[in-house]
Amino acid sequence: MKKNRKAPIVRSFGYAFEGIWTGIRKERNMKIHCMAVILVTAAGLFFGISAMEWCICLLLFGMVVSLELVNTAVEAVVDLVTEEKKTLAKIAKDTAAGAVLFTAIMAVFIGCIIFIPYVLDWFSAVL
Repeated sequence: MKKNRKAPIVRSFGYAFEGIWTGIRKERNMKIHCMAVILVTAAGLFFGISAMEWCICLLLFGMVVSLELVNTAVEAVVDLVTEEKKTLAKIAKDTAAGAVLFTAIMAVFIGCIIFIPYVLDWFSAVL
């Protein structure tokens, strides 16, 4: 009797990184999210945001990017299962995309709460 063995942990991490890289390479919205991560990180470094604000930003980065990866997975599975226009397939795709959009919008609002005071202070110092 053959035992089902799991892949070594290094290989499991490799699959996960491959999934992330595939999402970045193939999904337009993932590229947009990655650009937002880069811009927010640059702004955070420029303004010297607090450790707590960094934690919030990192948590939001993780949430938005993770949901985008899950959305990509849902779309791929639905496309694998059916090429026909089906109501349930549309619901699955649309709600997964909606989860990403909702989280991204909340991240923008929170980003504004964090960064607007820094921007206003910077403008008052410059002018």
